Amino acid sequence: MTVKRYFAETAREALRRVKVELGPDAIVVSNRAVDGGVEIMAMSADSLNALSQQTPAAPAAPRAEALRPADPVRAAAAVEDDYTVSLSSKARSPFQTWQPAVQAAPPARQAAERPPLRPLPPRQEKAVPTSAQVAAAMQGAGGVDEYGEPAGAQVAQLMAEMKTIKAMLERQLAGFAWGEMSRQTPAKALLLSEMLEAGFSGVLARKLSDDMPSELSAEEGRKWLKNAVNRRLRTLTNETDIIDRGGVFAVVGPTGVGKTTTTAKLAARCVVRYGADRLALLTTDGYRIGAHEQLRIYGRILGVPVHIVRDSEDLRRTLADLRDKHMVLIDTVGMSQRDRMVAEQAAMLMRAGEVNRLLLLNATSRGDTLDDVIRAYAGENLAGCILTKVDEAASLAPALDAAVRHGLLLSYVANGQRVPEDLHLPNRNYLLHRAFKQPVAASPHRLREEEIGLVMAPSNIRPQGASLV
Repeated sequence: MTVKRYFAETAREALRRVKVELGPDAIVVSNRAVDGGVEIMAMSADSLNALSQQTPAAPAAPRAEALRPADPVRAAAAVEDDYTVSLSSKARSPFQTWQPAVQAAPPARQAAERPPLRPLPPRQEKAVPTSAQVAAAMQGAGGVDEYGEPAGAQVAQLMAEMKTIKAMLERQLAGFAWGEMSRQTPAKALLLSEMLEAGFSGVLARKLSDDMPSELSAEEGRKWLKNAVNRRLRTLTNETDIIDRGGVFAVVGPTGVGKTTTTAKLAARCVVRYGADRLALLTTDGYRIGAHEQLRIYGRILGVPVHIVRDSEDLRRTLADLRDKHMVLIDTVGMSQRDRMVAEQAAMLMRAGEVNRLLLLNATSRGDTLDDVIRAYAGENLAGCILTKVDEAASLAPALDAAVRHGLLLSYVANGQRVPEDLHLPNRNYLLHRAFKQPVAASPHRLREEEIGLVMAPSNIRPQGASLV
């Protein structure tokens, strides 16, 4: 084997010499940079074949420097394509004989020397923390952002913005759904918009419109909706008039709803039918100046005694003395539905014995206000409700809607201040006509088509105590 050394100032010049002397199949054993230039160790292909045919007993280990392959990075940087020298196909396999032989150890020794395999630890799924947990962790850590503000405040602000975006998307999707409904079932969409403009709640309007057959026309759909509300509305009839039934009734409700005037109207109806000696009037209103005086005036006109009670014990004794009366009417203190004394008043009436309550609802109030009043005054001893100020209401839809959703018995309707003329049993046809009456065309409360889709945005929250019957 002849390994020749070539030295030149550049790798280009050295490789040219190798190619001229040893041929294009020459093998570059090593190359390195030395002082003054580049040193290349090369051998011809014939020399390499002769080396592969020899079988030395103990071949000397070649120098590491001689066996080190050429540095590909350095050679590629300094050599052009026309002077590239690579291993020939004849010289690829003989290099395998240069690998040092390693005597295989016995199997038992290999097993002893091999380190024991350790079982892999079980894979643990990393739980993804929720946004609330991240916010709580950041607030607990007391971190601050790059501006020095608390990190938890930033997370809370981000969550609020995400909720706002979610609400906006729901509104837009509701508008798309409304447009699709208007194209597929235009009559149902028209009637749904009319119920909303009249003052019905979205819960009841959606329920009735979903149950309505799709093949009905607009006029047939209006009749169907009126009949649906009529079936769900509970009213008092002549056969079940509380004046004929008799008993103890307390007129309750918020301030300004007309409790004293309604009590006088009920008393006048009872006097006309059964006489003044079969009726007694009580009042618990000791807060307003001259409140009991107004009821005393009505009592003197009707010839009915008026008693003032101050607590549950006084009320119990008074009712025991008046147990021979056909009917006893109690005028109570007016208070806001958010006043804690509402519960105390209800407890006082319940401790007094068999006292039925009649809840007065202002027909001019919004639907959500009526819901608050009904929830505040609800209870087992609530015998029914009376709509007052019907003559002042632009629409009766909110009042009838609240009565239907809460399952209240509509006992009477009051439409004025006259005693006793302006108190009537419910007339269903009149009430339904007033409830479904549409606002005038110039009314600012009429909804446009795009506004109805926003009103009908989905909501997963139903008011407590509201039920569809």
